[in-house]
Amino acid sequence: MTKDQFSALLAIIVPPVIEQITRNCNIEESEAISRFYQSRLYEELSNEKSELWHYGPMTLYTMYQDELMTGTYDYPEET
Repeated sequence: MTKDQFSALLAIIVPPVIEQITRNCNIEESEAISRFYQSRLYEELSNEKSELWHYGPMTLYTMYQDELMTGTYDYPEET
């Protein structure tokens, strides 16, 4: 995948995650964006080699919540 294709993919995946953070944490969108972009999950998601991009937004949101609550997250098992 090219860098442009990967950037486009992130542009599709990230907004629904931000929407869930905004809705469930009762914070403004700008704050949700800032928090998510500072997370370890986003750092790893933005690395194509991590392959986190193949998880759906709800799975990524759950992983983000796990990171907030425990400081870490597990990769979900593939079915």
